[in-house]
Amino acid sequence: MLAQVYQQILRPGLFQLEPEVAHGLAIAVCTQISRRASWQKLVSQVCQYQHPALSQNLWGLEFPNPLGLAAGFDKGAIAPFAWQSLGFGFGEVGSITAHAQPGNPPPRLFRLPRDRALLNHLGFNNPGAAAVAEALSRLDLAQNLTIPLGINLGKSKITPLAQAAEDYCHSFQLLAPFAGYFVINVSSPNTPGLRDLQAIAHLEQILTQIQALNSTQIPILVKVAPDLDDQDLQAIALLAMGLNISGIIATNTTISRQNLIDQTYAQAPGGISGQPLAARSTEVIRVIWQASQGQLPIIGVGGICSPEDAWQKITAGASLLQIYTGWVYEGPFVIKQILQGLVKKLEQQGLNHIQAAIGLDQIKR
Repeated sequence: MLAQVYQQILRPGLFQLEPEVAHGLAIAVCTQISRRASWQKLVSQVCQYQHPALSQNLWGLEFPNPLGLAAGFDKGAIAPFAWQSLGFGFGEVGSITAHAQPGNPPPRLFRLPRDRALLNHLGFNNPGAAAVAEALSRLDLAQNLTIPLGINLGKSKITPLAQAAEDYCHSFQLLAPFAGYFVINVSSPNTPGLRDLQAIAHLEQILTQIQALNSTQIPILVKVAPDLDDQDLQAIALLAMGLNISGIIATNTTISRQNLIDQTYAQAPGGISGQPLAARSTEVIRVIWQASQGQLPIIGVGGICSPEDAWQKITAGASLLQIYTGWVYEGPFVIKQILQGLVKKLEQQGLNHIQAAIGLDQIKR
């Protein structure tokens, strides 16, 4: 019933607004949830779903369920307490850069409803690592945050590629006291040259320098592009294992326009998220799972709108999942629907826990 209210009444109204205006309204509501205990209690009652078969411990962190908020929604980490109330098992903020930056000129965010997709050319618009660290320092995360908080780091646009490692390290040091885990984002298509950092030589330098600073052994993950070929993905997986990197996020947005029904923005810059990305992101999960022989935890993201989408990524090899575009199209109640659907999938397969489903399709082959 509530899901229908969103899709039939709220979403049409939101979709009448410019995408960034609608996003600003949504993040403002989430910020109020984050600040008000009474709102958190009310939202939790209608949005949360808990089941023991869905909880996991990864990297020493307790995840009450496998579905998290993807980076890009809360770029400035201004609503950290909202995500647990909305039913997410973890939240990821950012991308955050060492230097504050406005991002690319608008318009830079577009909807493709026929594809159930978004096109974004935002360009890491965020207040910068120092400002985010100061804001988070004023919050009692240890007392009030009940889910892991991931912090996604990007390279500042003004920083030359040759100094990328220092840029990431600066942000890492400022934000380390607040992170459950870190993500090194070298795969956004919206910062010039950033994807070049996925080359093994560049990536090894960045990860080695960050690990040298990581005295408290905060989990470090790498977010990869879906547009890499399988050989490059395999090389990154092996590098990550060799450097004791904690996991891979598969995947970022795609620059491919091959699967689009709506060709309005076919020539526009930026990355596509949502349903057109679903199949490739799942295939990337398979490639990484195979390359690491299932030893490297994967967070699967890209085109998740339903329990079936989520199940496909888990059985391909994802330990955890993230959603953003599907949340925009399906509404806040889709989190509970997906989690309930995953429990039903487990029951149908005769499995007692979500971990038993990770890579299941790979094992059967």
